[in-house]
Parts: sequence; C-alpha cells; structure tokens
Amino acid sequence: MRIAMVGTGYVGLVSGACFAEFGFAVTCVDTDAEKVARLQKGDIPIYEPGLAPLVAKQAAAGRLAFTTDLAPAVAVANAVFIAVGTPARAADGHADLSFVHRAARDIAAALDPARPTLVVTKSTVPVGTAREIEGIIRAERPEADFDVASNPEFLREGAAVADFMRPDRVVIGVTSPRAEATMRALYRPLYINETPMIVTTPETAEQIKYAANAFLATKITFINEMADLCEKTGANVQDVARGMGLDGRIGPKFLHAGPGYGGSCFPKDTLALAQMGRVHGAQQTIVEAVVTANDARQRAMADKVIAACGGSVQGARVAVLGLAFKPGTDDVRAAPALTIIPILQEAGARVAAFDPAATGEAARHLSGVDFAADPYAAAEGADALVIVTEWNEFRALDMARIGAAMRTRRLVDLRNIYKPADMTALGFAYTSIGRG
Repeated sequence: MRIAMVGTGYVGLVSGACFAEFGFAVTCVDTDAEKVARLQKGDIPIYEPGLAPLVAKQAAAGRLAFTTDLAPAVAVANAVFIAVGTPARAADGHADLSFVHRAARDIAAALDPARPTLVVTKSTVPVGTAREIEGIIRAERPEADFDVASNPEFLREGAAVADFMRPDRVVIGVTSPRAEATMRALYRPLYINETPMIVTTPETAEQIKYAANAFLATKITFINEMADLCEKTGANVQDVARGMGLDGRIGPKFLHAGPGYGGSCFPKDTLALAQMGRVHGAQQTIVEAVVTANDARQRAMADKVIAACGGSVQGARVAVLGLAFKPGTDDVRAAPALTIIPILQEAGARVAAFDPAATGEAARHLSGVDFAADPYAAAEGADALVIVTEWNEFRALDMARIGAAMRTRRLVDLRNIYKPADMTALGFAYTSIGRG
C-alpha cells in the first residue's frame, strides 16, 4: 500500500508520519519548496511533541519522503489524501475550498487510469465536498478508475501523534465496498486494537467533524458564561464544572473556564457550520450564539485586565504569559492573546510577553511587544501579570520571585492556575475567572 499525502501542514504532516509508522510507504507533497526542503533535512516547521523523532525515524526507514512533485507520487499511490488548508473566507465565514479544488484537479491530471486509486479528503470540509471532488476528477479524467472517501481528522494540537495512534474513533465516509476495503486496510493496525470505526456516507462523515467541534466549542462557551454568573453570585466555577462533569451524560472535558477558544479548528469550523445552516435553510442558532459569545469573551478579558489595574493601564507595563491558543503548540491562530494584547496597547499599556514555543509565530502578528526570554524577565517592573495560556511551566513559577520583580503585585489569572489564598498570602491583588 502506497500513500500520497497532498499537503504538509499540521494534519498532513502528522497523518503522513503516522501512516508511515503503520508500515506504509508515504510521500508527502507540498507546493512550498522551502518547506519541503526543510522537511527533507529533518527540520520540522511546526511545534508538536513527538513529531520530530517520528518523522526522522520513518524517513531513515525509507517509508516517508517529501517532494514538490505531485504527479509521480499520485501515479503510484493506492490512496491519495487531500490534507490542504480550508481557512474561513474573510468576507462571509464560509470555508475556502480553493486549495481543495486545486488539489483535486492536480490529482486528476496525475492519476494512472490503469491503477484503481482512492482519493480521500482529510481536510475539514463542508458537507458535500467529497461529491464535489468526485465531480471535478470525473470531469477532468472520465477514464480514471477511482473512488472518493471522507476521513475527517480529530487531532488535538499538542497531542496529535497520540491521537492518531490511539484515537477515540475513526470515521470513514465511502460510497463503495472497494473504498471501504481500502480504508479498513489503511487503518488495520487500529482495527486490530479494537478502535471503534464508523463507516458511513461521505456527507455524514463530513458533518460528524463539524458537529463534534461545534459541540466542544459550545461546552467551552457555556462554562465561560457560567463563570461570569459565578463572579456575580459568589459561586466557584471550578466546583460548578466538577459537579456538572461527574454527570455521565455531560462529562468533565472542555468545562474549564478561561479566555475563550482559539486555534485552527474551532473558530473556522463554527463559522463554517453556521454558514452551512443558512445555505441549507437550517439555521444553527446555538452555534451562531457560540461564535458571537466567544468573540466577545476574548475582548472582555482585556477589559478584565484593565479593571484589575484600577480602570486604566495608561503607561502601565503589563506582562503576558502565554501566546499560543493552548499549551503544547506554537499555533497562535485566533489565540486569545492576539485579541487581548492589542486592546491593552490601545489603552496605553506597554506589553511584555513570553511563551515557551509561540513567540516567533506571535511576533508576526503583534507589534510593539517586548518579547522576553522567560517569565521572570517578562515580569520585571510590571504593574500587572496576566496568565493567558496554561503551559505547565507556568503552574510552578516561583511566585515570590515574580512578585519581587514586579513594580505592583497584580496577577490576572485567566486560566485559574493558582489558588486565591496562596496568591493573597504572597501579597498579590489576585483576579481569576469565575471564583467569586
């Protein structure tokens, strides 16, 4: 079994390396020559724990290769995965499928008509896209012998390799027994381990991905609104979340109050799902409310920092810890910090910031920020310290040293990492989320 993975972004690179670990010969294709050259040298362009050694291992074994030349990779492949980006269109929030359509046309041109080939959509795409891809390829190459399938990914940044190797489930959308057989062969190592496999239609597989992400985004938004109410009533949102999560029908995951969701998936997927609802006359009112609430949430966190500073940050030095949208990644797409910091700057603050992995990416989006070498350098002379991302190393800071370095001991903990009593004992004016 030979695989061509079109796209070496987050999904394509992780999936390609993991399929190679399963024992398949994988060629990852990308139009970005500089990125391919880096990958050929073993230089991984994204921060993802465990990925670099896995890529090195499979490349050394001869099972994983990188190229800009799509045609020969597709011509010998049994399965071709489309793993290109589907960003939200700025004008209307719809998923931009231009990269997907281009990949479909390129694949069509490269297919060997004598070789049965399965074309698989790994990118997150609106319902009906698999059928569109089939139509594009059929129009370009009516003589080709191919099937089309949908195989959405459920990879968490920071745990993507483990998620691929030990997933909760594998979702496969197919229209023929041959396509199903090929997909089962590709995931045979997981099937042996009794990983649940949902075999359904391409349309259902595509909708499962959006429904799952939208529901998780809804849980985050719900607990954030509960946190706001807890602050007004004196309740503790962490206890509320625990009391809810122990109910087996609800579960504890994604019930952690904070500054709102970000990243490469939830923001664009909730927008795309809302737009799909409008197009098909089935308005997704809950999802639309989640999108609106999350946008407001991130802006409100900047207001929370300003309020903690007495209503003004004019001339103040504010230290921000955490720029990635979550720990374990360098991804800053839709990260709360990228909304909070500019608002603080507009209000007159001078911002210093530190992140263990995402400083380089954040610097491309932020200006006028003093990027510090470590948390203690960021806190030097600060009038307020704001924790935005819950990196593990922020959970064990020497807070006495932090306090001694600051000009004013103000701590705004947007992830509820620390205990209020402990911080008060160290002389901090402490603000957290939803803890009265």
